[in-house]
Amino acid sequence: MPLFPTALTRDAGLAALSAFLGGPGADYAAARNTDRGRGAQPTTSALSPYLRRRLLTEAEVVEAALHAFGDEGAEKFVSEVFWRTYFKGHLETHPDAWTGTRTGRDAALARLAEEPRLRRIHEQAIAGETGIDGFDSWVVQLTEEGWLHNHTRMWFASIWIFTLRLPWELGADLFMRHLIDGDPASNTLSWRWVAGLHTRGKNYVARRDNIRRYTAEGFDPDGLDEDAEPLDEAKPPREVPLPKADTPPAGDVALLLHLDDLHPESLDLGAARVSRIGGLLAHPEGASEKVRAADESAMRDGLARAEAHFGCPAGPVSEGWAGDLPVVTAWATVGPSAEALPGDCLRLRRDWDERAWPLSTRGYSRLRGGIPKILRG
Repeated sequence: MPLFPTALTRDAGLAALSAFLGGPGADYAAARNTDRGRGAQPTTSALSPYLRRRLLTEAEVVEAALHAFGDEGAEKFVSEVFWRTYFKGHLETHPDAWTGTRTGRDAALARLAEEPRLRRIHEQAIAGETGIDGFDSWVVQLTEEGWLHNHTRMWFASIWIFTLRLPWELGADLFMRHLIDGDPASNTLSWRWVAGLHTRGKNYVARRDNIRRYTAEGFDPDGLDEDAEPLDEAKPPREVPLPKADTPPAGDVALLLHLDDLHPESLDLGAARVSRIGGLLAHPEGASEKVRAADESAMRDGLARAEAHFGCPAGPVSEGWAGDLPVVTAWATVGPSAEALPGDCLRLRRDWDERAWPLSTRGYSRLRGGIPKILRG
């Protein structure tokens, strides 16, 4: 049975949230590190495909968890939701991490053409033919299901970087092409964190006993490099000021939906009146058919809800779709959607991001300390 429905919709996300709160959510803090394997109910919430597109918002998911489990019972889950917010805010203020990853990927692809040994190892890795117990199974699961458990993603990235000695940018690109919840910020910065670049000098090393302990199939990989040193880079991504959001104008506007935010019903539009709605699809480069299908179904759902909510026609963006109206849109974070936005559109930022992103410029601890204040707001 597939983990996610064929059509990725807000209703499906709400059903998944309800199932999580009524089931594995109560044991989340204790069980979340265990990967039970394919076909089993995940120990994580599996809400990330909906959060990635904001079919569900972080605010409503956190509020629901606090209501279900209380402050103490929901603490770990809430913290994990804020990691997603942290990564987005950090990449907004360190956009070079995104552009640098793509530059590094292109350089790595050039190396594959020039270095037969590296090319052979890469081909074995993406085919699931390395002989490393667990890793080869995870490659198959990634390409067939578009999903991996969060703990497994860390093991995978660590083995890719430190045991197989493959360029980390190629691994990050593999994830973005196949993960149904592939998020530019979470994916890019998580791979950098495993490599020891995000928190400089502190890498994540996959260990045989840890994998054996937290996999239900009992994967037991031999030959892992458990003493690997962190990677380094000559020029870390520089911090830039958080770009200012725009203010929605009064009067009629055209609302542009994109894959970073498909909950227009909750977007604060001030005195603006939506009279036209367009949907902009910007898939990750080289996205698999599963990712593209998920994006397309989510966009259809967002457009249908927007049309019903605002009482005006909604459809895919086409030339001249907005006429002479000013175009407003929810903030698109660094990545494909932001790159595809028209240059003259007005970008509106949600209060959740406005409060959290200024605390996300350095390490996570600063944002973690600000969570109670953000939630009170």
